[in-house]
Amino acid sequence: MVNIKIEGIDYQVQEGMTILEAAKACGYEIPSLCAFNHGECNQGSCRVCLVEATGARGLVASCVYPVAEGMEIRISSPKALEARRHSVELLLSNHNQSCQQCDKNGHCDLLHVAQLTGAREGAFVGAHSETHIDRLAPGLVRDTSKCILCGRCIARCQNAHGIGILGYENRGFNTFVAPAENRSFADSPCIQCGQCVTVCPTGALMEHSEIDRIDEAFRQGKHVIAQAAPAVRAALGEEFGYPIGTPVTGKMIAAMRRLGFERVYDVNFGADLTIMEEGTELLHRLTEGGTLPMITSCSPGWVNYAEYFYGDLLPHLSSCKSPHQMQGAIIKSWWAQQHGIDPKDIFVVSVMPCVAKKFEKEREQEKVDGIPDVDAVITTRELARMIRRSGMRFRRLPEEDWDGDIMGDYTGAGVIFGVTGGVMEAALRTVYFKLTGKESDPIEFTAVRGHDAGIREASIDINGTTVNVAIASGMRSAKILLDEIREGKSKYQFIEIMGCPGGCINGGGQPYVRPNLLPDEDDDILDTFKEKRAKALYSEDERQTIRQSHNNPQIIELYEKFLGEPNSHLSHKLLHTSYAPRVGFNPVEK
Repeated sequence: MVNIKIEGIDYQVQEGMTILEAAKACGYEIPSLCAFNHGECNQGSCRVCLVEATGARGLVASCVYPVAEGMEIRISSPKALEARRHSVELLLSNHNQSCQQCDKNGHCDLLHVAQLTGAREGAFVGAHSETHIDRLAPGLVRDTSKCILCGRCIARCQNAHGIGILGYENRGFNTFVAPAENRSFADSPCIQCGQCVTVCPTGALMEHSEIDRIDEAFRQGKHVIAQAAPAVRAALGEEFGYPIGTPVTGKMIAAMRRLGFERVYDVNFGADLTIMEEGTELLHRLTEGGTLPMITSCSPGWVNYAEYFYGDLLPHLSSCKSPHQMQGAIIKSWWAQQHGIDPKDIFVVSVMPCVAKKFEKEREQEKVDGIPDVDAVITTRELARMIRRSGMRFRRLPEEDWDGDIMGDYTGAGVIFGVTGGVMEAALRTVYFKLTGKESDPIEFTAVRGHDAGIREASIDINGTTVNVAIASGMRSAKILLDEIREGKSKYQFIEIMGCPGGCINGGGQPYVRPNLLPDEDDDILDTFKEKRAKALYSEDERQTIRQSHNNPQIIELYEKFLGEPNSHLSHKLLHTSYAPRVGFNPVEK
C-alpha cells in the first residue's frame, strides 16, 4: 500500500494502481473515456482525465499515470478543470454532433463527459477531418465523422480475439480508424462479432439495423414470425431500467406480440433441436471414427474466424446450423405445411444478442431450395428501439408466454446455450443418455461452467467411456486449442467455442454496460455483469420441468412426424450446412 492525498484528504491505496483507479477506489469519478470499460484503455491519448499530481511535470492523464508514495492529487483545481474541458471541446470540434439522429443517444460516453466537464458548444471551430462511411458489411457500420480516435475498438479486437482488424490509418489531422488500407469490414477478415460496437463511446461503430426491413415486411402483408434467443431475455430489461441480470421473458413476449408479430417463438426449441443433431453427430464420430475433436458451430463469429484463419481445420466443425437458423428452416417447412402457407410468404425475424448473426443469415449455405432460413436479424438493442418507438411502457406490460403450437416446448438445456459452456453441457446431458440409456445424475455438468473468457477443460466418464472436453470463448483463447489440433497434440474429443468472451450473454448486440451511466449499480459491475446475466439463464434452466433436449415432447413429435430421426436425409437438407476457407485470407490455403 502507498499513502497519497486526493484533494487534501489522506488515503491508502494499492501500489501499482493508476491515479484513475486509485481515485475510484477512494470514491471519486474522474471524467474519462477509456477507463472502467471492459479493461480497454487507449494509453491516455484522449486527455479527458487530466489531473494535477505532485512529482509530475504539468498535468497527467490519470488513466495511465501510476500513484507513488506521498503523491498529492488535485482533481478539481482550476487548472485541471479547465484542461479537461478543453480536451472535450477539442474532441467535439471534429465530431459530427447530430446527436438527435445518433443510435448511441442515451448511451454516449462523449456526451456524458461533455456534461461533466461543462464543455461549451463551438469553443473551437475549424476544418473537419475527411469522413469515411462503410455500410457494406451485413453486420457492422463504420462512420468516422463520429469517431474520436480513442482506440477502445482497436484494443477490444486485439484483447478479445488477437486479430487486430482495426487500426489507425494516416497521421495527424488525417488520422482515422479503419481496417487495413481503409477496407470495408466486408473486405477484411473481420468476424462481425460486434465487440468493437460494445466499447465504442460514440456512434462511430454500430450494428447494421434491419428494423426498416421488418417494417417493409409488415407493409407487404407477410406472415412475420419472431423468434428470440435465450440471452436476450437476460439482458433486455437493462434497456428499461431493470438491474443487470433481471430476466424479463414474459414482458418481452408481450412487447413482441404488440409489435405485430404473428407468432412469437423461443429459439430454445431450436437449441434443443441443435442438441439432437449435434449430439448424434458427435456419437457417430466417437463410435464410427469421424474427425475428432468435433467443434461446435453455433457461433457465427467463431465460424467466420475458422474460415478466415483455420481453413484446414473446417472438417472438425459440426455441420449443424445454429439454433435460430434451424428453427427458421423448420418454420418455413414443417410449420408452413401445418398452416398451409407458402414459405415465400413467411418472413422470419430472429432477435439475437449477436451482430454476426446478421452475416450468418446471408450465407448461401443457410438457404433451402433458394429460400433463406431467416430473413432479418435484430439485436437486443434494436428490439428495445422498436419497443420504445411504439410507445409501450415496458414495465407495465403483462407477463405472457410463448406461442405453443408445434414449437412451444423447450427444455432447460436449450436455455443455457447463451452462456459459454452451455452448449457443451446441454450436449453432454443428451450424449450421456444416448450412451447409457439413463439420465445423468446430477443433471448439471458444472465442470464446464463459467462466465469468463479463457479455456476450461474436463474429463467426463460416461459408462466407461472417457470424453475429454474443452470450452473457449473469444478467439484469443480459441487459437490455443486450434493450434494444438493443427499440431496433432489435442487430447479432446469435443470442443465448444463461442465468438464473444463469456458467450452470447456478452454478445455484440447486447445492451451497453457503462458503469458511469448506471449510477445505481455496484462498483464492480464490469466484473459481474456476465455472471449476473448467466445466473438469469441458469435459474431458468433449474425452473424447467424437463431439462434434457431429447425429452422435449415437441422435438420427439417433430422427428416422428416429419424429420424421421436425427441426422436423417431430411435433417441434413434442412438443419445442416457446410463451410469453406475464405480465399485471400487463409494463411494455409494453397
